[in-house]
Amino acid sequence: MLVAPFHRAFVLAAICLVAPSLPITNAAPLMPAPLHPPVARPFGSLSDGKLVSLYVLEVPGGWRAEVTDYGAILTSFQVPVGRGSPMDVVLGFDTLDGYVGTHPYFGATCGRVANRIAGGTFKLDGKAYTLAQNNGANHLHGGLAGFDKKLWKATPRLSERGPAVDFEVVSPAGDEGYPGAVTARVTYTLTPDGELWVEMSATTDAPTIVNMVHHSYWNLAGQASGTIHGHELAVTADEYLPVDAGGIPTGIFAPVAGTPFDLRPERAPIATLSAAIAGLPPSADGKNPGGIDHNYVVRGWKPDGSLRSVAVLRDPASGRTLEILSDQPGIQVYTGNYLDGGVKGKGGVAYGRQAAICLETQKYPDSIHHPDWPSTRLDPGQTYRHTMVHRFGTR
Repeated sequence: MLVAPFHRAFVLAAICLVAPSLPITNAAPLMPAPLHPPVARPFGSLSDGKLVSLYVLEVPGGWRAEVTDYGAILTSFQVPVGRGSPMDVVLGFDTLDGYVGTHPYFGATCGRVANRIAGGTFKLDGKAYTLAQNNGANHLHGGLAGFDKKLWKATPRLSERGPAVDFEVVSPAGDEGYPGAVTARVTYTLTPDGELWVEMSATTDAPTIVNMVHHSYWNLAGQASGTIHGHELAVTADEYLPVDAGGIPTGIFAPVAGTPFDLRPERAPIATLSAAIAGLPPSADGKNPGGIDHNYVVRGWKPDGSLRSVAVLRDPASGRTLEILSDQPGIQVYTGNYLDGGVKGKGGVAYGRQAAICLETQKYPDSIHHPDWPSTRLDPGQTYRHTMVHRFGTR
């Protein structure tokens, strides 16, 4: 049950109880509160003097999202909490400085190609391309200065769904080693029901590869509440992609049944993250911190652009839920294993291991090296598209 419709129904019932003698035919209709375009405010400046803005998307009922044109980053998402102050459920920083510095992609738009590319190299039409090796021997999330480190052009507006911000950036040919000039776009929209829509697209003037990702860290108990061990997670996938020591998929689609990766919604009881994390301990040499950082194969996916429910996250203590819908074939589940308390976020909170979870819909990691997987290739005249919906509720 979604929070906002429940709230409206509750208000209507209260009105009827207060004035039961009024005929229904004479009662004034309950008009929805008006929606407004996002409000922009200063968020600092970059070393070259360029100004950065923060855009506030707000709808009645306590729902509020904040996004910045630096990195097309979601910096905050607040959900209503009864009569109390709204709760911020994403990790991040209070100021621009945190995002400009080194951080684990909090709330970022990652690209051109998110996740990992083995060896930081690939071939396209027989030509080899070399990318930054910024994750051991591999390429991660677009390189040293990917989409998350660029200043995007922002256009706030009031869309049919609700307040929205359109972001656009041009990545020139050769940027981070990739071929072709790419124009990338991201639209964040907040609906009256509190749904957060993230719609990504890209076009190119020459053959290249694209696999964009939204990379928020979620903790439904609140960004300062500690670990997500008590959260429950269901992922609509019967298979996952095992990885090597560098996080690169081995090419095998392995069944989740009988493993700590079994997060299927049919499980009874539903899987807890604490159990999954405990079943995947750190390596003896400490190089692998344990936990989940794997791509799941979405059950029944077809390349038809349809939105499918791919994951449901729940915090039993608060009853809050987050359902992810997407049109992509995979979802990377990352349980914040590399957080170690060294990053201090909002309010000075030190984010420790497994302080949040990332649920990143995408094409499979390292797809460029697997011709039989859904392709990340983008040619002139084509448009890359990727939609994900974050649907919140209570149970």
